[in-house]
This record gives sequence, C-alpha cells and structure tokens, in this order.
Amino acid sequence: MTVANQSSETDKTSPINWGRILLWIGVILTIIFCLAPVLWQLLTSLKTNESISTIPNVYFPSLDQLTFQHYQSLGWHFLRYVFNSALVSLTSTLLCLGVGAPAAYTLTRLKIPGENVILGFVLIISLFPYVLLFLGLLEIVKFMGLGNNYIALIIPYTAINLPLTILVLRSFFQQLPKDLEDSAKIDGYGTVGMLLQIVVPMTIPALVTTGILTFIFAWNEFIFALTFITREEMYTIPVAVAQIGGASIFEIPYGPIAAATVTGTIPLVILVLMFQRRIVQGITAGAVKG
Repeated sequence: MTVANQSSETDKTSPINWGRILLWIGVILTIIFCLAPVLWQLLTSLKTNESISTIPNVYFPSLDQLTFQHYQSLGWHFLRYVFNSALVSLTSTLLCLGVGAPAAYTLTRLKIPGENVILGFVLIISLFPYVLLFLGLLEIVKFMGLGNNYIALIIPYTAINLPLTILVLRSFFQQLPKDLEDSAKIDGYGTVGMLLQIVVPMTIPALVTTGILTFIFAWNEFIFALTFITREEMYTIPVAVAQIGGASIFEIPYGPIAAATVTGTIPLVILVLMFQRRIVQGITAGAVKG
C-alpha cells in the first residue's frame, strides 16, 4: 500500500512538459500566420463592397453581407488568362525537367573535367537575381521580334529555373546506388532503356517536387509577363489581376481583385493536392540525403 501511495503521489506531482506545450503553441501560431492571409483574401472575395469598406472591419460577415458578384464580374474571359498561365507554366516546366534531368544525371555519374567549376557556375546563376536580366532580355526580345509571343516567356522562365532544377535533381541522383545501374547493364539494358525504365521511375518524387517549384514560379511571375506581352488576350493571371480597375480612378476594386487571386490560386492548390504524396516522398528523400 505504501508503494502504491507513493506511486500515486508521484503521478500527481509529475512536472508539466512545457517544451511540448510551447511546441504546439508554435505550431498553431505558424499555421495561423500562414493561413490568415489566404482566409482573409477568400473572405474579401465573398463580401459585398459595403462590408469590405466598413470601419471597423467585418471579420465574421452575416449572410446578407456575402455575395458571388465579384466572381461573376470576372467573366468567362478570365478563364483565358488561366489557360495562358497554364500553357506557359507547363511548357516551361517540361522543358526544365527535360533538359535539367539529363544534365543532372551527367554531372552525377560522368567524370567531367572541371565538374566542380561547372557546379559552381550553376550555383552562382541560381543565386543571381533574375530581375537584373530584365533589360538584356528586353533587348533580345525586341531584336528577335518575340513580343506578344509565348516563347518570350517560356525561354526566360526555363533558363531561370534550370540551375535550380539541375542542383535539386543532382542531389537525388546521388542517392541512387551505382550498383543498381551496373546490374541493369549486366541484364542487357542499354543506356537509354536503363534510364527510362529504371532510373526515371525511381526519381519521380524528385521530378514532381522540382516540377512543382518550377511551375509555381512561372505561374506567379509578373515583370516579364507584363513587359513582353501587351495583347490582352495573351495576358497571364498576374498581369490580368493587375489590370482590374474600379468604376473610377479613386476606387480600388478589392472584391474583384481578391476573387481573381482566389481563382488563380485554385489550380495551384489542386496541382499540389494531386501530387501531395510524391512531393512528401521527394522532400523526405532530400531530408534523408541531407
């Protein structure tokens, strides 16, 4: 009985795990910090103009303060901008993966003279602010007559994202055991067959993770799209959102802008949810490598 009483008293006086409590507080605050702007934008897209401009702000609008009018004001032609962004982003992503994957594999497996120098240049280029390339690219676009052409966006996006693609994929290729490729060659696989049937399927999580990063950059890029494309029917989503105006120069159409932002974000959310499992696998593999 004495031992039981002592054990009971020990359980009652066990110290509070403040570290775990602080951890959960930090997690909750981080989630709120990340989701608050998204939820506020979604709420703004659904509120009437009167409730948007009300002071103090309406954080929990009633049903009569909600409307779909802002989404209706975008019109069906906004889907054209979604298509433009999807076309440019998808093409740029496929080019990045198509060029970056073989380059990364080559730098991983082949002993190329000056390999460290090449990797150093790739790293420097990946850290270079792409905005500084703007004037040079503008002159090239003007000289080659690529204005109002999707190629004027696809090529710069591919070139900007290619160094990051090579570096990320190289780190994943380094995880693949060399013995696996040697065994495939012994079994009669050629180089191309080995790459397509063995290496590429094993690196799909890395390809998906890198492709998502490339796609998101191309989807959200604004400066090049604003300058190189001037025809309205060829606008991408960031440029189209920037062109939304109010009834007068003194009015800021917060509702339509928020609705356009939410509409332009939905494809990215769907894309990430579709490949969520592959993304987690790619990040986990990268963490194990690190």
